[in-house]
Amino acid sequence: MSKRTVLTGARVVVPEGVRENGRLTVEGRTLAAVGSTRTPDSAPAPELTGQQTLDPTERETLDPTEQETLDLTGHWIVPGFVDIHVHGGGGASFSAGSHEESLRAVETHRRHGTTTMVASTVSGDLDELSRQAGSLSELVEQGDLAGIHFEGPFISCQRRGAHEESLLRDPDPGDVRKLLDGARGRAVMMTLAPERPGGLDSVRLLADSGVIAAVGHTDGGYEGTREAIDAGATVATHLFNAMPPLGHRQPGPVAALLEDERVTVELINDGTHLHPAVLRLAFESAGAGRVAFITDAMGAAGMGDGRYPLGNLEVEVREGVARLVEGGSIAGSTLTLDQAFKRAVTIDGLPVPDAVAALSANPARLLGMAGSVGSLEPGKLADLVVLDEEFTLVGVMRQGSWEVRPHPR
Repeated sequence: MSKRTVLTGARVVVPEGVRENGRLTVEGRTLAAVGSTRTPDSAPAPELTGQQTLDPTERETLDPTEQETLDLTGHWIVPGFVDIHVHGGGGASFSAGSHEESLRAVETHRRHGTTTMVASTVSGDLDELSRQAGSLSELVEQGDLAGIHFEGPFISCQRRGAHEESLLRDPDPGDVRKLLDGARGRAVMMTLAPERPGGLDSVRLLADSGVIAAVGHTDGGYEGTREAIDAGATVATHLFNAMPPLGHRQPGPVAALLEDERVTVELINDGTHLHPAVLRLAFESAGAGRVAFITDAMGAAGMGDGRYPLGNLEVEVREGVARLVEGGSIAGSTLTLDQAFKRAVTIDGLPVPDAVAALSANPARLLGMAGSVGSLEPGKLADLVVLDEEFTLVGVMRQGSWEVRPHPR
């Protein structure tokens, strides 16, 4: 019989809202039950159970040594975070195409609550990107990654950010197909500028292939972005960043992406990429169900200031902000999703359930993984994050095992 872990006393964020004095039962890799602990003044809330939940008789006869119970009173329990756009961490980069480096980045973000992540590449030579994707696909197959995201090279030279201009090219559908083939069916998203020649055809190809077409690093306008959405684009890559600003006469891509219910908008909530007022504007316009917080983190995430590689470019991190050594453009972030969560509720003023949706449920649904991750429900994987009263991470469980073990008083 699988070992059972019971977590009691915390505020638990479930799809219906916040459950006070919650009780979670983990059996093996999955959540067996989600309910509330009985208190002297009230009856327990009905316990939601899955097929793996033991009946009362079995509970009584279970060997106590096979059950661990943690009292997490004064804490929050939220679903494990899902990051659909991350380039590296812990001094490592997914673009290195090395299992060792990739796993170091994965472990770094897991310790910060990201239990599901998509590896993002940066613009490069097509053959090299195909090689990187082939290596990353092996980590997808063994369950360490949820997929591969190609950010570039089919992006705008005018809005390239921290991508090397000489490597950028038009999104020819044949070249797009080459990268998808290199990923061996494990590509889940590609960011491109749809205004470039071949852009709309490539969006259609991606949509037909079951790969998310994301509009980003674009210099296109409002009407062109609407065409891309009609062609099948469903994600805005780090909305507001690396695209024309929202204007009252030329609304640009931002307005088109915010207003269309088919689009999920990525936001980098690190205090550098977006002002809190702009972040709240995006939530109010798109609604909490269409926002996905991402890190867009490069190798310096989880590390200190210093110099780090980003593809073929060099980045300098000062006071946690990453910029290209040459040119000074912001180069991704050093963000981790636990920091994004804490900022969302303590600085941006978002309700906790809205922050949970942006960090877990929405990206999980976008990836087609809502049946197994993204919310605390019986039968799903036991991926969860424990936060203290100040929303600082103190525990991480992935698939029933502690990555960071909480130590309640």
